[in-house]
Amino acid sequence: MRTLLTVTSLILALPSFAADALTDADEIVTNANLASYYAGADGRSEVRMIITDSQGRQQRRQFTVLRRNVEEAGDQQFLVVFSQPSDVRNTVFLVDKHLERDDDRWLYLPGLDLVKRISAGDKRTSFVGAHYFYEDVSGRRPSDDEHVLVETTDDYYVLDHTPKDAGTVEFASYTTWVDRQTFLPMKIEYRNAAGDVYRRVEVTGVEEFDGHPTVTTSRVSDLQTGGKTDMQFRFIKYDVGLPEDVFTERSLRSPPREWLARPKD
Repeated sequence: MRTLLTVTSLILALPSFAADALTDADEIVTNANLASYYAGADGRSEVRMIITDSQGRQQRRQFTVLRRNVEEAGDQQFLVVFSQPSDVRNTVFLVDKHLERDDDRWLYLPGLDLVKRISAGDKRTSFVGAHYFYEDVSGRRPSDDEHVLVETTDDYYVLDHTPKDAGTVEFASYTTWVDRQTFLPMKIEYRNAAGDVYRRVEVTGVEEFDGHPTVTTSRVSDLQTGGKTDMQFRFIKYDVGLPEDVFTERSLRSPPREWLARPKD
């Protein structure tokens, strides 16, 4: 009897992940992509960005991100409009994200009154001087990489990812720690060909908005130079009813101010 009770106690004490953890890497990555980029039918947030270089000098940026899902778990549209500081005010970044082909990206530079097309080859380059990349705005397509589940802990799915086309990216591989409850990637480490981690993305704050767990603070670190970019996401709102015409080239020069205003509630 004592033995039976002891065995029963041990079974009840086992962590729940032993029974309900996912084992398919592609399924985990799909869920993480949905949690990170597809909450609600659309969304709006304001971002404060602090860029710190290797000598401790700082630059600040503030911008609003509008996002609309064209298809559920499919193509999307993003509009990023800068409001501060004055030298980048009214700079606008527009993305048409595609699952079956390269994304279309445009950048409007108000000082030159110039619309610049961002080529696919530039997607892994600095976004307005930050340690954040153009591709980071709309996210990397899961189909661009091979995914392997290397460990499941009480809190995280740990996955390794290898690009299918190594010639299009600057990294050789990367590892992601995905929160098992929210499916938000909480840490990503990028490695070079030598296997050294040179870039790290970390989530430092998560809150729930409109029923969706959402990143509120994060940091991107360049481990080679010592520079970093910190981001704070505020005034977050989902399912605001953004119309399709917000995400057209016309919005590059004439941003939709009524949708950029902070929500009242």
